[in-house]
Amino acid sequence: QAQLVESGGGLVQAGGSLRLSCAASRSIFSGNTMGWYRQAPGKQRDLIATITSGGTSNYVDSVRGRFTISRDNAKSTVSLQMNSLKPEDTAVYYCNRTPYGVSWGKGTLVTVSS
Repeated sequence: QAQLVESGGGLVQAGGSLRLSCAASRSIFSGNTMGWYRQAPGKQRDLIATITSGGTSNYVDSVRGRFTISRDNAKSTVSLQMNSLKPEDTAVYYCNRTPYGVSWGKGTLVTVSS
C-alpha cells in the first residue's frame, strides 16, 4: 500500500488558489518533519516548505508569504495552502519526510495559466 498519497492539484489561473493534501502512513509521519517538494518540467525536484512535528514551518523565498504548510497529527496529513499562484509555480508537487524520505508518491500536478 502507498505510504504517501498527494491530492488537490489542478488547473488554475494566475492569482488563484489551491489547497493540496498529503495522506501519509503513521510510521513515517509521527514525530518527524514533513515537507512539500515540487518539480517543474525539465528541472530538479526542490524542497519548498517544511513543518516540524511541533508545527514550526519554513519556506524557500520563492513561496514565502504565498504558501502555508500545515499538519494534522491525528490524521497523519500535511497540507499546502497556495495563494497568489504564478505560472512559475507550475509543477508536480510531492510530500515526504525530510531529510530522510521514503519512496516517492505519484505527486499531484498543479498548472497555473497566465
